[in-house]
Amino acid sequence: MREYKFYQVDVFTEEPFTGNPLAVFPDAEGLSSEEMQMIAREFGFPESTFVLPSDKEDALYRMRIFTGTVELPFTGHPAVGAHWVMANLGRVELTEPVTTIQYEQAVGVLTADLHVRDGQVDYIMMDQCQPLFMAVLNDVRPLARGLGINPDSITQTGLPVQVVSTGMPQLMVPVRSLAVVQRLDAAYMDIPSLTRALDAVGASFIVVFSTETENPEADMHVRGFGHVVGIPEDPVTGSANGALGAYLVRHRAVPVTASPVCLVGEQGSEMKRPGMLRVEVEHRDGAPTHVKVGGKVVQVIEGVIRL
Repeated sequence: MREYKFYQVDVFTEEPFTGNPLAVFPDAEGLSSEEMQMIAREFGFPESTFVLPSDKEDALYRMRIFTGTVELPFTGHPAVGAHWVMANLGRVELTEPVTTIQYEQAVGVLTADLHVRDGQVDYIMMDQCQPLFMAVLNDVRPLARGLGINPDSITQTGLPVQVVSTGMPQLMVPVRSLAVVQRLDAAYMDIPSLTRALDAVGASFIVVFSTETENPEADMHVRGFGHVVGIPEDPVTGSANGALGAYLVRHRAVPVTASPVCLVGEQGSEMKRPGMLRVEVEHRDGAPTHVKVGGKVVQVIEGVIRL
């Protein structure tokens, strides 16, 4: 019988049982892809992270990240949470005030900054891939039908419904008010209509947002839906908020001043798992060039799986 230690953390929060839950396996060598998928399905979290040795000379370790149904090439909160666990276990040599490491995801080698205070990780900022602005969905009616809202709720914003990728293509959907975002219900969405809308633009995740927020410190209120990748709704999504930050700067939906533009995203309150993220968007005259996303992490459970 094989034993694998795991740590359950909540990401983008300081309060247990809020933010985005994550299972991290810091010593996943020996697990097959099928076993990783089976374990992720058993946990039932939006994602689980499996940390492995990397064969890249400049990478400290490699991460494989699974939802309950598929492996993802790139994510945000599973990486942030795994970095926190690895540092907390002493696998990262910490230097104040910032320890910069490189690590591997399926999209390649990325960088993360671990902000250290009194010998402990305070918060983590991770690089995302270069922002790519992709297809625009011109006919929003199937999307609106799928979400259960009026098309005018989208079109009246004057912003495009566009696919943006900072590692994974995601469809940015602006709506006119916080109330519209809050009324969305993943349990009653028209999945075939949503799937047709996503297929039309080559995306797999929907990011619905408003620049009207609950917390006055936040710049965007976000909800993320990924039925096609096994995540009906994600509590707090690092990759989505990073792509959204680039979108907001590109379309000047937020004040675009000195680089980087620093934003705060709020997400998860509708799921009773509120969290906050930091987003930094570097740009040249409003054209995004580099995105970082991060936040805090808190551990809630540790245990062992026996196979």
